[in-house]
Amino acid sequence: MNDSKTGKIVAAGAVAGLVGLAATGFLSGWDRFWVNWIQWFLFVLTIGLGCLFLVALEHVVGAKWSVPLRRIPERLSGLTLLMAPVGLLALLSLPVLYPWMHPESLKDPVVGGKAVWLNGWFFAIRVVACIGLWILAYAVFVRGSIRQDNDKDPKFNVRARRFAPLFMVIFGITITIVAFDWISSLEPAWYSDVFGVYVFAGTFLAGLAATTLAVLYLKRCNRLPDIGPSHLYNLGGFMFAFIVFWSYIGFAQYMLIWYANLPEEVFWYKERLDGLWGPLLLGLAVVHFFVPFVILIPRTAKGEPKRLVWIAGLILAAHWLDLYWMIFPILGKGPLFGWPELSFALFFLCAGILWARRAMNRGADMPVGDPFLREGLEFRL
Repeated sequence: MNDSKTGKIVAAGAVAGLVGLAATGFLSGWDRFWVNWIQWFLFVLTIGLGCLFLVALEHVVGAKWSVPLRRIPERLSGLTLLMAPVGLLALLSLPVLYPWMHPESLKDPVVGGKAVWLNGWFFAIRVVACIGLWILAYAVFVRGSIRQDNDKDPKFNVRARRFAPLFMVIFGITITIVAFDWISSLEPAWYSDVFGVYVFAGTFLAGLAATTLAVLYLKRCNRLPDIGPSHLYNLGGFMFAFIVFWSYIGFAQYMLIWYANLPEEVFWYKERLDGLWGPLLLGLAVVHFFVPFVILIPRTAKGEPKRLVWIAGLILAAHWLDLYWMIFPILGKGPLFGWPELSFALFFLCAGILWARRAMNRGADMPVGDPFLREGLEFRL
């Protein structure tokens, strides 16, 4: 099947998903519409932010081995910009999904004590500010890198390395704001000190998995012939490490809340363990930790393309399931997997694929103007 025909099929899928998406609000209720919207907004956004963090991390540590791969996360980090209008539209969900928007919720002393932070105008300001900072980072890291393909100006590397530490601060603050504003405040009485770190772990792991899939796809298309086993091994090693990190943070959060046994904390987990949510959480632990951990233990597995494809795909699916488990229980029902969820999945996945196909042709497949490219291509373990 040629690329043109494939593109038409994917575009038709996006249109079909859009029709189902539009029908969801009228036929299944606006609460179900917006909870799906928030779910997919955060899923795609965190992939883009994870890729942007990966780009910044290379500049912070001065890594050379990853230079030949850097254009891939640079391209995928554009998902952050793609989700900017989706996030602005998501502000319409506040009166529907977020209890703190209703005056009667302020009677609760815990929620009322957070009113300075949790109010509609300040929430919107934070969303716009975060988007603005991400656009700034994208301009510095990605647009500058693509411009360097033509002018070969090494000053870009200096600018990027100077900005990267500042971006790490920006990223830490904004990803924590995303975690607390869009997810935690769905149940504003709940609070966890490590929730921002937990969302960061999933974000970076999702960005790393998406980068791995894109690298292997381009390599299969003979567009990255100089990428060797050592580069793939490092990607597999990073995924292995952050699978463990995500699992550790998730378990630490649960253990601390379980041990303290405070009513204002444990109710959040109780809601997500009752009924079918408990088995779903067990399944999440299997697909997000146990299976990829066991498969990636052998040294050879970390650099084997076929195995990395399956593991990266599984990690992205598990990341979606993780967000689903955190967000959907606010509806007060069991897990929902009906035609509304399928419509949102069809629309966002097809739209994302169309965007990614176009993004993969932006700039050279490697940062050919980077003075460290040759050193990165010569990297061997």
